[in-house]
Amino acid sequence: MRLLVTGGMGFIGSNFIRYVLRVRSSYEIVNLDALTYAANPENLSDIESSERYRFIQGRIEDPKTVAEAMAGADAVIHLAAESHVDRSIEDATPFIVTNAVGTQVVLDTARKMRVSRVLHVSTDEVYGTLGPNGPFTEEGSLRPRSPYAASKAAADHLVQAYAITYDAPIVVARPSNAFGPYQYPEKFIPLLVTNALDEKPLPIYGNGKNVREWVYVEDVCRALDLLLHEGRLGETYNVGGPAGWANLEVARLILALLQKPESLITFVPDRPGHDFCYALDSSKIKGEIGWEPTVSLEDGLKQVIPWYQEHRGWWESVKERLQRENRGYWS
Repeated sequence: MRLLVTGGMGFIGSNFIRYVLRVRSSYEIVNLDALTYAANPENLSDIESSERYRFIQGRIEDPKTVAEAMAGADAVIHLAAESHVDRSIEDATPFIVTNAVGTQVVLDTARKMRVSRVLHVSTDEVYGTLGPNGPFTEEGSLRPRSPYAASKAAADHLVQAYAITYDAPIVVARPSNAFGPYQYPEKFIPLLVTNALDEKPLPIYGNGKNVREWVYVEDVCRALDLLLHEGRLGETYNVGGPAGWANLEVARLILALLQKPESLITFVPDRPGHDFCYALDSSKIKGEIGWEPTVSLEDGLKQVIPWYQEHRGWWESVKERLQRENRGYWS
């Protein structure tokens, strides 16, 4: 089988490519990535010479490039996206262009080329903030509260419309917050880990009580692989973590694992539209496919922290660039 992975130089994409090449010995992968700021060719430098892997640089908004990359593909795993909420608050335009228009181009090209399956990877943030009715289910309304979430919700609506209008063979995955190796240092957990390693302040928005479910990236990759092969066409599946953690609790756990003082925690002004709580009901994917998370936050951090310790050069160069760009708390 030949797979097209969009956004394969990013965090989840690079981990997914490496996972599939390991567990699916006969599969070939084409990776289409624009190499924007959050993508890093070093993420896949160890497999770039593999005969089962090919990289194409280009944007998903460009129909010609997408058609070239999709030629001969049996399935598409659509991961390419602008994904940082803070950047979307500063300027929503790239998020609308990539996440909404780019998704439309991917869907149109897949339909014209009669690709047998498209797995669209969304986010729990399309649901908005959790209310009094318990964890989000796949039937819940989409109530995005940031430009990033709105752009992903727009993509989800397009995907659902194509599934209905064209009978397009699409499956949607909505993971909760992922973490693991190769995650861009602007994101919450790698920011805290790398700052703690350098004994720099750990910035925590507001009072630190915002709650997230964290799912280890290997568990996400396993879910995506299962949904690619066993997910019911036209259906959406939540991919949630094992438990919710307040941001302040995560910071304290990281400091404890690194034996660093809690005095490094620094509270900073909350960002606009900050969702208070995400929690997913993942009973659908568990009941239909048998997936559930296997790695707790603490066990995952025990794997992630040594990785960042051993790959200091990988993240130091990125953080130096963020500092030059004066990226607020991210320097």
